[in-house]
Amino acid sequence: MNHARPRYLEAKRTVDDRAFSARVRDRLLAALPAEPQILEAGSGTGATVPRLRSWGVDAGRYRGVDADPRIVAFARDVRPAALRHAGQDVENERTPRDDETPDFTVADLDVRFRVGDALDALEAAADVDLVVAQAFADLVPLPRLVAAAESALRPGGLAYFPITFDGGTIFQPDHPDDDAIERAYHAAIDARPGRDVRAGRHLADLLRRRDGELLAVGGSDWIVRPRAGAYPADERYFLSRILEFVAEAVPSSPVAAPDPDSWLAARRAQLAAGELTYVAHQYDLLYRAPIGGSLPSATNRPG
Repeated sequence: MNHARPRYLEAKRTVDDRAFSARVRDRLLAALPAEPQILEAGSGTGATVPRLRSWGVDAGRYRGVDADPRIVAFARDVRPAALRHAGQDVENERTPRDDETPDFTVADLDVRFRVGDALDALEAAADVDLVVAQAFADLVPLPRLVAAAESALRPGGLAYFPITFDGGTIFQPDHPDDDAIERAYHAAIDARPGRDVRAGRHLADLLRRRDGELLAVGGSDWIVRPRAGAYPADERYFLSRILEFVAEAVPSSPVAAPDPDSWLAARRAQLAAGELTYVAHQYDLLYRAPIGGSLPSATNRPG
């Protein structure tokens, strides 16, 4: 399952925007300092930068780390141009010379995109105000991710884990093989090293056991549905890629599914006809690192 295609990552932006838990986002923004130091693990095409700007973050330093050089090159090329096209004040575009040189500045927010292993980058970082790991926690071992994020944060710093998958894949209209396909698809994901189809609930449990504070948990389900036979933005392509992920995963699954080709043919026909709806169950989570010493257990109740 190749999630690192620029068009797929860009196509899911509108899906993500609908999915974010406003309550978790507002809790994050209320706790964020005025000029935060931000590190994003698995930054993709850099979509978090315009999203932060739309949320009112207009100063500080952002560093995004992604393992795919093609995706990082796309972010460096496309993101400042798209921000400028949207009316943002973009300045100081330059070729990065070192890890500290920004790619560009939007408002008073310095932006850097770098190629590297995101977990290694977290483990090497220090005094970060905000760690962002969007649609990332279900791709990597959770204990290492949480320990790495906490080690990167300053005392009282924030870790934001939005769009974390939690074991629900739904297609409509109903098909008699839906349950079998979902079981096979999820089993194939779980068979991959470090993957966890129930990462949302497992991450929540893990964060509750840490010495910091789980500030908020909210649902952030992806819901893609047609309107009058059409899909908004580039969401038809997004949904076609989801079907391809299923097609790639199910044949190698340790759990057999009856006649997946027939199921896929039906779903592709429904997508072409503008009839297919898709839902993925996900969590947004916000965690605050310990301020100093252990916090009493009562503070670990999310809002």
